[in-house]
Amino acid sequence: MTHPGTTPGERTLHRPELHPVWQAVHDRLSSGRPVTRIRLGPLDDGQRAALADLLGLERLPDVRPSVPLARLDEAVAELCGRTVCEVVADLIGPLTDRAAERRRQEDERAALWAWLAGHDVIRAQPVLADWATACRAAGLVGGSPERTRELLTDALAVLAALPAQGEPLPAFAARILRGDSHALDDGTRLSSVVLRALAAVYGTDTPQAAEDRRRLWACAGIADDELSTTVLTAGLCPHGDGPLASVMRVCTEAGQAASLTLAQLRAPGEFTLPGTLGPVVHVTENPSILALALQRFGPGCPPMVCGSGWPNSAAIRLLRFLAGKGAELRYHGDFDGEGIRIAAYVLDKTPARLWRMTATDYLDAVARTPGGPAPGRLTEAPWDPDLRPAMASHGIAVVEEIVADVLLADLAEAGVWADGIGG
Repeated sequence: MTHPGTTPGERTLHRPELHPVWQAVHDRLSSGRPVTRIRLGPLDDGQRAALADLLGLERLPDVRPSVPLARLDEAVAELCGRTVCEVVADLIGPLTDRAAERRRQEDERAALWAWLAGHDVIRAQPVLADWATACRAAGLVGGSPERTRELLTDALAVLAALPAQGEPLPAFAARILRGDSHALDDGTRLSSVVLRALAAVYGTDTPQAAEDRRRLWACAGIADDELSTTVLTAGLCPHGDGPLASVMRVCTEAGQAASLTLAQLRAPGEFTLPGTLGPVVHVTENPSILALALQRFGPGCPPMVCGSGWPNSAAIRLLRFLAGKGAELRYHGDFDGEGIRIAAYVLDKTPARLWRMTATDYLDAVARTPGGPAPGRLTEAPWDPDLRPAMASHGIAVVEEIVADVLLADLAEAGVWADGIGG
């Protein structure tokens, strides 16, 4: 190979037989680690001869020689007055620092997973910590922390916006994801990530069949039937001639529960809560507690809402609606793994506060309970770090019905309802 305009020394450095030498030097100098010797080879006879000429050796080097970097530097300097670093950068390409690059990538990955673990959505619903761990185990999207963060940012935005209010999936996706109505289409990477998160939230297996995926989306309020999606209430006597206020008043005055549809909640009409501060509305997980309250208090039942397990889009919409009208929400549920996750979900999605759901309340209940079922899979309670350890230590679930007398006593104490709030 000839190189017009170069000196004889530079032409020597450009000999094709020396290319493996410069490639090896380039690789070692780009490692980011201290380099004193360069391991070469295996070299053929022509390459060994070219290396011997370069270094001024009297005989051919070994097939796999180890050459001091300082000796190469001297040889290059004698030929062209340059350093070996400058020469290999010209012949092979710019030197890099692979060690620094690995550290940078490791720092980016660590920052990504720390961001995910500490995200508000994860902290509000600790059950999603398992999902976050699974996301980390799945690795980076295309090896890119940036692309992975973009995907997870979208997934977290979706989770924060759920439950939806009966929207079709394309309409929901367009509203949340920058107008992209196909972002959550079946089979997309984002859809799969979100469905795995929803499976963790609702304690189900990751859906494999299309029907199971639609069912899980429905649990999160996507395309709910606005007539069959209902929520139970009792004891609310709002003012106003709107259909929602009218239904509530009639049922409360009769000492009965009202089953409100999502359609009614979407078009409530005129509706105001009596009183200057608004009522305290007690929210329960199980319909049996609401039924016991109606049996005891009848038309004088304090304001109550029942989530009936995992609150659907109608329940969440009603709680937000009542809070927006000035009501104070207080939530109670079962002391088991799922009950704690439901409570965390309610706190995340509404302005509710907890009602007798601390570790102290659990221990008081356990002291009155001779035995009970196992609590199931436990996750952290965001409102009380002592609750999970207490439940794990005792290994007993306490369902709402066990403490019904305590809850009813609270309702009775709160039961002087002025201005017709509670009938």
